Amino acid sequence: MTDPSRRTFLKTSSAAAAGLGFLSNANAHARGNDVIKVGVVGCGGRGTGAADNICEAAGTTYNIKIHALGDVFEDNLKNCRESVKNSPASKDKYDVADDRCFTGLDAYKQVIECCDLVILATPPGFRPQHIEAVVKAGKHLFAEKPVAVDGTGIRKVMAAAEEAKAKKLAVVVGTQRRHQPGYLESLKRIHEGAIGEVTGGQVYWNQGAIWARKRQESWTDVEYQLRNWYHYLWLCGDHIVEQHVHNLDVANWAIGAHPVRAVGMGGRQMEAGPELGQSYDHFAVDYEYPNEVHVMSMCRQIPDCENNVSETIVGSKGRFHSNGYRFTGEKKERVRVQDGNAYVHEHTHLLESIVAGQPLNELKQVAESTLTAIMGRMSAYTGKAVTWEQALESKLDTFPQSLDLKGSLAEPPFPRPGTTELI
Repeated sequence: MTDPSRRTFLKTSSAAAAGLGFLSNANAHARGNDVIKVGVVGCGGRGTGAADNICEAAGTTYNIKIHALGDVFEDNLKNCRESVKNSPASKDKYDVADDRCFTGLDAYKQVIECCDLVILATPPGFRPQHIEAVVKAGKHLFAEKPVAVDGTGIRKVMAAAEEAKAKKLAVVVGTQRRHQPGYLESLKRIHEGAIGEVTGGQVYWNQGAIWARKRQESWTDVEYQLRNWYHYLWLCGDHIVEQHVHNLDVANWAIGAHPVRAVGMGGRQMEAGPELGQSYDHFAVDYEYPNEVHVMSMCRQIPDCENNVSETIVGSKGRFHSNGYRFTGEKKERVRVQDGNAYVHEHTHLLESIVAGQPLNELKQVAESTLTAIMGRMSAYTGKAVTWEQALESKLDTFPQSLDLKGSLAEPPFPRPGTTELI
């Protein structure tokens, strides 16, 4: 297996819509002749990268154009535009006129209006309202993970997932492991019984320190928090949600369920200035799944420590280790593949699903993986055990009631277990 078979993926993926037949008029690209106009909302590093990835995925097979760009900040948009325009991957796929470059908090609305497929790569706090808008407009969607930062946002995304399904819209979300040949084959073997019954696991994203931006005098409160988004709960969800969601998604995928309860802890070990906002630098969470299956989760962003980004799935007859795609126990084997670029594979699968008339819809599964991360954070912040229902039904809505780029926005309190309330 040297590269993911797109047709095989569509047939075997649990996200593929079975028996949908032809797409509706809103999805006329099933004919494969029309240009698919792609818009990018959020023109930072990930949005720029995603534009490159979809162009590479399209190759000479799919007729796409990067048609519109939108970002809150003009400098981000300008940098993205120059990068995509000059990228070897885009070549004849770049078609962004001046009047299709939009800035400001409402830029997403203008991008959605003039495109067929929208890439959402803003800070995660904006994801629920942007996903709602894309689906309501009847457009195909690629959204970066995570899809929300609190239970209120997750409920909106769950509703949008059902609406997208009803409208037969394709939705792929940036959990690359779901499109990576080594993971696809390994999880297939797990589900076929290669390690017996799954009894537990350990998942990790332990890395060095993450970036932080010091405030500039010209920035308002809102601009400062937006430019330093990784360290504010309403924008990022903290790194257990923004980054560790990848590993938690693998746990859910392997077990075939979401956790029912989480007990966690975390904090900030390193001394730091105010630019780190609310963010913790470490979390450890015990996730309880149905049938008393437990997964230990750890994530850390502290310099000069041992790094580990991996998943181990434990079964009654052996174990799966993601690093090297190794199976140990009764059956010792290794999945040997050429993974290629999973950032490209996910766009390949998205485009083929549109043209084939079998639209992928990954929104619900990634919403569940995102909520898995959220419930772990809720437990660590409060010092309380948190159930799935508590996380899903939480009334916490971290998004500001009114947002003005020129306005003020108070610094939120640092979360402290035993003091921070479970809402």
